Amino acid sequence: MRDVSQAKPSVITGARASVTPSDTHLVLIPSYNPGARALETVRAARAQWDPVWVIVDGSTDGSAEKLCEMARTDAGLRVLIRERNGGKGAALLDGLIAAQRAGFTHALTMDADGQHPADRIQAFMSASLAAPEAMILGDPVFDASAPRVRLRGRRIANWSTNLETLWAGVHDTLFGFRVYPIAPLIEVMQRNRWMRRFDFDPEAVVRLTWRGVPLVNLPAPVRYFTDEEGGVSHFNYWRDNLLLTSMYLRLFAEFLVRLPWLGARRLTRALAER
Repeated sequence: MRDVSQAKPSVITGARASVTPSDTHLVLIPSYNPGARALETVRAARAQWDPVWVIVDGSTDGSAEKLCEMARTDAGLRVLIRERNGGKGAALLDGLIAAQRAGFTHALTMDADGQHPADRIQAFMSASLAAPEAMILGDPVFDASAPRVRLRGRRIANWSTNLETLWAGVHDTLFGFRVYPIAPLIEVMQRNRWMRRFDFDPEAVVRLTWRGVPLVNLPAPVRYFTDEEGGVSHFNYWRDNLLLTSMYLRLFAEFLVRLPWLGARRLTRALAER
């Protein structure tokens, strides 16, 4: 992985001047052939937070060069380039490891295609600062642009996640707009060879819940763009649903082994809350 961050400090003007740099929380944006909305997404994120890191995951659409050009004049933007595409989770793991080495403790993840609301970054970061032990999960608010087939599949995934976490209260298991504590996420990812592609978001929340990481759900609007609007989707209905199905079967086998311990922990918490 190459780091093409710029060396010169940037001059911050306009709305971005009110953004206070953080040495604990950063924004991580994995990017694979994101289309025309990538630069707009990164600009919107930078208007809300400092720093923002983009992990280019083997893109071949020319977006890496454009992002690198942005980084040359913006000290708050860092671009890391993976030469080969490895998937969302693989890209984020590289970014998380680099962020941890740089001293960061928390990362907000968001997609590069413009679906996630950059204007909610500060609210999610504030929630994380108030509860640093927790993961802050986006609870998507869909509009008419959301494909019905995706919504139906989401209900099944959400039910499966809540079953395998003993109804820990996960509102949405697939929405990738989240703040994670970095250390436990790296640990669970390095312990298994999965969580590298479309299975990253749901498996991350299940495994972190098993570890006892609390969660906070916050609403966030989501927008699906059409091709004419510059929307890009790499979701493959059959391939990715097969991946999710196999993931839930794997997790269910582990869930059965963990069930006595998870049940005991859930009972202990219930009694403590009385």
